[in-house]
Amino acid sequence: MNKKIAVLLGGTSSERDVSIKSGYAILNSLLKSKLNAYPIDVRDDSILELKQNGFNQAFIALHGKGGEDGSIQGFLEYCNIPYTGSGIMASSISIDKFRTKLLWKSRGLLTAPDIYISKKKNIESFFPTIEKQTLQLGLPVIIKPNQHGSSIGITVVSSITQLYDAIKNAFSYDNNIIIEKFISGKEYTVSILGKNILPPILISTKSQFYDYNAKYISNSAKYASSGELSANQEKKLKTIAMLAWNTLGCHGCARIDFILDDQDQFWLLEINTIPGMTNRSLTPMSARFAGISFDELVLSILDMNSKYI
Repeated sequence: MNKKIAVLLGGTSSERDVSIKSGYAILNSLLKSKLNAYPIDVRDDSILELKQNGFNQAFIALHGKGGEDGSIQGFLEYCNIPYTGSGIMASSISIDKFRTKLLWKSRGLLTAPDIYISKKKNIESFFPTIEKQTLQLGLPVIIKPNQHGSSIGITVVSSITQLYDAIKNAFSYDNNIIIEKFISGKEYTVSILGKNILPPILISTKSQFYDYNAKYISNSAKYASSGELSANQEKKLKTIAMLAWNTLGCHGCARIDFILDDQDQFWLLEINTIPGMTNRSLTPMSARFAGISFDELVLSILDMNSKYI
């Protein structure tokens, strides 16, 4: 039977624009492969009738809340529609940076020391305590919305005078934020496809970190397969990546970001359970380094329906 595939894209998160680019790249690839695929913008199109409209498979290209947090996965499971990527539990944990880090720490994996703050607290009255805790972490720190990707709402704070505004900025995107010790070093990303680890990529940028501008706007970032890693370092990196993946119970395809410090230690940053698929995205780039074309990558992801269906 020729499956009817819904490419779920767009949505309402702050990563909507990136999701649309990813979704249409995936859609065009599926159509190129002669598959029966259609774009479904979950913000504007009703997903309640996917089953009635004959869709029997979903390719999730939604980034951020509503796409990577387990909610769309739960809906698709209720409708008994197989979908790409991780299941409900792994998705809902992985989008939560703080809880992801707790699980990784429980397995002895390195993640930066952090402070978790909820908007439920009165920041004005609580700020002196936050300021003290931040100084105990040691500057610089990096402040992140807890459940956002694409480096949106992130600020590196090098002076304590920047702290309040950076916190307010992060809270404009999320009700929970984390303040992390900023780990300087070389940034690597590792994509996992099923049980296969694709070639690591070294990211070099003129910015303090791989921010939104470096990812999607400027052409200043440079990429290299494995970079300057020795064979032992690359083996260690891949081992950590697979342990991090298995700890969260991920499935299908995901990307994990790291920092390699000057003490030869790999620090886990975060995981993306629905990695970008734009012309600038890192997972397709890593696949190319492995000799896998974009169309082959899309078909491989499609063939790995969530094990929870």
